[in-house]
Amino acid sequence: MTNTRDSVPMKRYSVFAVAREGLRYHTGWGRAWRSPAPKKKYDVIIVGAGGHGLATAYYLGKNYGITNVAIIEKGWLGGGNTGRNTTIIRSNYLQDPSAAIYDKALSLYESLSQDLNYNIMFSPRGLIMLAQTHHEVRGYLRTVRANELQGVATKWINAEQVKELCPIINIDGPRYPVMGGLYQERGGTARHDAVAWGYARACSDMGMDIIQKCEVTDVRRENGKVVGVSTTKGDIDCDKLGMVVAGHTSVLAEKAGFRLPIESVALQALVSEPIKPCMDVVVMANTVHGYLSQSDKGEMVIGGGTDSFNNYTQRGSFHHAEETVRALVETFPMISRLKMLRQWGGIVDMTGDRSPIISKTPVDGIFVNCGWGTGGFKAIPGSGWAMAELMAKGHSPLAEEFDMYRFREGKFIDESVAAGVAH
Repeated sequence: MTNTRDSVPMKRYSVFAVAREGLRYHTGWGRAWRSPAPKKKYDVIIVGAGGHGLATAYYLGKNYGITNVAIIEKGWLGGGNTGRNTTIIRSNYLQDPSAAIYDKALSLYESLSQDLNYNIMFSPRGLIMLAQTHHEVRGYLRTVRANELQGVATKWINAEQVKELCPIINIDGPRYPVMGGLYQERGGTARHDAVAWGYARACSDMGMDIIQKCEVTDVRRENGKVVGVSTTKGDIDCDKLGMVVAGHTSVLAEKAGFRLPIESVALQALVSEPIKPCMDVVVMANTVHGYLSQSDKGEMVIGGGTDSFNNYTQRGSFHHAEETVRALVETFPMISRLKMLRQWGGIVDMTGDRSPIISKTPVDGIFVNCGWGTGGFKAIPGSGWAMAELMAKGHSPLAEEFDMYRFREGKFIDESVAAGVAH
């Protein structure tokens, strides 16, 4: 990355640009984003250069013209949960506030490649949430009715229709036979790294500074208002501060002098060796707690559960991977012959009602976006849209119900049962 502060307009990607660069051996491509030294002061500082933080910065610039923004990242861009998930995208949630923000995210995902001029490889291949107990059947039928009222397109399909959409599935499992499924045709996947890179490229083109390898060591306040942050690259002043750091939100909030009702745990996933195409739909099996899809490279992408104890590891514990694979083998017998290619973990932040927090805080000028649990990737565009509106205008209809004070007032948005998982 170049260290110049001069903002050079980014080149548009197109078939003509690819052809032109091919003729000159790809020597004309510029850097996707700048990596400058920090300025003394910004209007807004976003802590966390993952998908949610970058999306917040992007919509601050696009929707409100706020471009004197720094996105500060302790590690490298997209190196946290954004690059450590199973890339599932859906919006078929039970509660109205959840359905609204996730469907906003899904609608933005559908045109995000065009908006960013960057191919995020969005694949609306369809998503099935398996019902393998009578309890799940009742729960998903309830969700279908709720989604109808919310204007979210989902439907119930029977076991034979599940088998037709996913031929490799065993619908007659001895412990948990497939009784049907909640199907969202618009659901699917996207390339997680590309989402972060696309937003970063667009932010940099608007003149925003993406500052990597820069850890926030303190949050500076005066008279109850934020005035800046102390970092490993020096003090940086700001008028507004957005905390978007997922599993480390409680750590950063403590530096700012307040506490949040969240806990951090490791969530892990793995991929198999690549095989020929055999599955063109995403399947979530919540009873046995595993999610399965096939990547463009042929790997079977498998998501599992969270550790049962609080931790900040990015590896996870082996017994969870073993339990997830053992459970999925019953539903997808063919994967028993595959070898694991790699495994990883992400630090997810969980709230008591398994719904996020997008909120003002006790410190004037500080806003927080956290608590997405295991469902953060699918929400990135909608989360960024709501957080940007909240920071720019002081209020956002999408974020209104996700205020941090709802726990004190008992206004929970309970998605723990509706989602069937942590979120």
